[in-house]
Amino acid sequence: MKTLKLKKPVIAVAGSSGKTTTKEMIASILKTRWKIYKSAANRNNRQHMMKHASQIKPYHRAAVLEFGMSYPGHLRQSCHIIQPNMAIVTMVGTAHIGNVGGSIAALIKAKSDIIKNMKPTGKLFLNADDRNSRRLNMGHFRGKIIKVGINHDADYKAENVRYIKHGMTFNVQLNQNRHDIFIPIFGEHNVYNALFAIAVSDQLGFSPEEIKKGLKSYPRPPHRLRIYRLKSGSLLIDDTFNANPNSVKAAIDVLSHVGHTKNISVLGNMSELGKYSRRGHKEVGRHLAKRNVTNLLTYGEKARLIGNEAIVHGFPRQNVKHSLTRQRLHRHLKNIVKPGSTILVKGSHDQKMIQTVKYLQK
Repeated sequence: MKTLKLKKPVIAVAGSSGKTTTKEMIASILKTRWKIYKSAANRNNRQHMMKHASQIKPYHRAAVLEFGMSYPGHLRQSCHIIQPNMAIVTMVGTAHIGNVGGSIAALIKAKSDIIKNMKPTGKLFLNADDRNSRRLNMGHFRGKIIKVGINHDADYKAENVRYIKHGMTFNVQLNQNRHDIFIPIFGEHNVYNALFAIAVSDQLGFSPEEIKKGLKSYPRPPHRLRIYRLKSGSLLIDDTFNANPNSVKAAIDVLSHVGHTKNISVLGNMSELGKYSRRGHKEVGRHLAKRNVTNLLTYGEKARLIGNEAIVHGFPRQNVKHSLTRQRLHRHLKNIVKPGSTILVKGSHDQKMIQTVKYLQK
């Protein structure tokens, strides 16, 4: 099959976390003025790319596509179906690290494929605050590199990042003017996703007003930091779509900011980590011990390591409950959840943590 190379903007969103949210944010802004093609849901593998290639029409002003990678070579293959001329690497975390032998170096090498196979004179968007992104191999790329960030110098930098009632606000410089931006979702990690959307849209000539409008109304992907008020008066954070160490730590941070009195973290196994599994689960436990979390419930054999490590780092042993069956997990929840609690539920897709969300919503 011949590679589809288009003259219009073909925007690829790759990276270990935040792909779908970033793609939806970009598409929402571009739709304020253009008719565009957007890949649906998280349809991001090679089979989906072939479908996208046949569905992008001349009347589409741009294509916004999610590029997934489960194994080495996937990003290269996708670029050989549709070559992006604008590419985003949200961050290089530890999702699917087990599929590259459990090595960060191998993961960075595999993620670098999008840079090596995109249009060499295109635009590349990177996270200035992500240490692993600095190690990406640029190959023969000689286009423009644009960086976003919060902590380090960047072309698009968020300042005064704050949690407010229904999401996040921050300031960003556009056309020499400082603008207040609102996104209707919690988490500093989502500020990075918004910064990528702002950077791409600004590079394509969209106005600050169009950017703000698009971000305010982007379609929220399901089971990603969705917050529900339960009959008991408690808050439920459904982040059950999937899990890797970076996304779990980000969700714990949201729980710490949003919750008040009793903050309960319900965490299932993280899959596809391979040799990194033990280290990844312990990493989450260490992170949780330093956050505003009062109770930890773990589910699945691997998740036990999260609780053990949290205890080692000072988390109260009596506030950790481990379960190997869902019935036992739900019994623990019944005993612990009180009015005013905030409960985060998260785990890898194969852990079916959505069943625990449904149990709490009954």
